Amino acid sequence: MRFAYPIELTPEADGSLTVSFPDLPEALTSGKDRVKALALAADCLEEALACRVDDGEPIPPPSLTANRPLISPRPVIAAKVALNLALTEFAMTNIELASRLRVAEGEVRRLKNFRHNSKIDRLSAALAALGKSLTVEIQDVA
Repeated sequence: MRFAYPIELTPEADGSLTVSFPDLPEALTSGKDRVKALALAADCLEEALACRVDDGEPIPPPSLTANRPLISPRPVIAAKVALNLALTEFAMTNIELASRLRVAEGEVRRLKNFRHNSKIDRLSAALAALGKSLTVEIQDVA
């Protein structure tokens, strides 16, 4: 799954821009200009995805919308979302994944934790143990 979500930019009377995510209605932010609004949108997206995972809510796939800027979370956050989704998909416990990775269960908990600064290679290994492949795509900034 690619975690690049389309946004809507709405100009406000004071010159600021409000950013909303059609696929994630709870994700809403604003910035005094386009650069600030887009930077805040990335943080907002990460928080919305983390909250959905923490609350056990579904992560909707990004809609295919032409001519709208796309916002993506940092690669580490996207990998953590993917790991949580894969564990749910396979109904696998932390202990089962830890056994596959030959690590302590605490390491799996840290890999799933959005507040923990995990290494991307460890997340990639965890995803591979679940039959998933982590890829990174480079794009021009919106």
